[in-house]
Amino acid sequence: MFLSVLSVSSCSNKNPQISKLFLSLPSRKRGHHSGEPPCGKRVHAAGATRESSAVAVNCGILPLVRLLAFANCRSMLDNMPVKTLVHNNLTVEGYSRAAVQTYWRVPELKIGFDLGGQPWSFMGTATWFVSHGHLDHIAALPVYIARRRMMKMEPPVIYLPEVAIDPVQRILRQFTRLDRGRMPCELLPLQAGGEIELSREHVVTVHDTQHTVPSFGFIVWERRRKLKPEYGHLAGEQIRDLRLGGTEVTAETRVPLFAYLGDSNPVGLDRHAAFFDATILVMEITFVHKSHRKEKIHKFGHIHLDDVIERRERFKNELIIASHFSTRYHDDRIRRIVDKQLPDMLDGRLQLWL
Repeated sequence: MFLSVLSVSSCSNKNPQISKLFLSLPSRKRGHHSGEPPCGKRVHAAGATRESSAVAVNCGILPLVRLLAFANCRSMLDNMPVKTLVHNNLTVEGYSRAAVQTYWRVPELKIGFDLGGQPWSFMGTATWFVSHGHLDHIAALPVYIARRRMMKMEPPVIYLPEVAIDPVQRILRQFTRLDRGRMPCELLPLQAGGEIELSREHVVTVHDTQHTVPSFGFIVWERRRKLKPEYGHLAGEQIRDLRLGGTEVTAETRVPLFAYLGDSNPVGLDRHAAFFDATILVMEITFVHKSHRKEKIHKFGHIHLDDVIERRERFKNELIIASHFSTRYHDDRIRRIVDKQLPDMLDGRLQLWL
């Protein structure tokens, strides 16, 4: 189907999926982080005048128009399961099942985590963090890159463990031969302790976890400026004069907003206290039944429900999303076991992503 005339604002108001998609689209100009287009004009997808086409290019709208050629304002192509939850002005979208597929994104932050699958509605998100190289977390990387190329969208930026860069590059070269199309992307290496600046307000920190292959977890921090304690007693005019004189009167403070553990045994969780402090924590609980011994589970880099129960006092998060459950369990069985072991669901903060 093709849209003869598209009003971005009216379309977005009718369908939240379109709004989220637009939020995640990259700007043509680096440094532009607003969720709204820099203009509010109508864009004609067909029969556009030269002037309106120029407006579309300058506003970075054309990638959205091309994408919407495959969907109307009432519905998006639903090719993969996606669950959605909104908390504290952040939207968490995604799905995760061990050995099947894992993919998450936060549209307001314009980032995603892991590429085990690629829902069509996630294509507009241009920055991704891959936790490790197992196929259920990375298999969709080639098709995601190819789709963005097909839709004439800017090449995505994909952060992944440094040891995975060369193998992924070689895989993409082979897919280029098979697909007879380029695979344009920017692959950037991750290292433990690294920081990636998303914007003036947000930064991502990289944390080593413990799995069967090199793996990382991620924490998104909100950066704030606070007046230094030694200047707290001064009047506003005095603080202004110090600032004008070149004195740095504020200091940066960071608040952990969102944490993604990826695949890890409890060691990866315990190494970094901020995982327990983030407003939202997305974590794996691959095994839940008593018959699955923790020692063996830990050896293969996973977490058991008992590990969460043992640490319940440490979880200060407002929302904890439990995911990546083993396919050995049916959904109803997972719910029954967790309800029996954790009837209060960590004071109502634990959500089972099933």
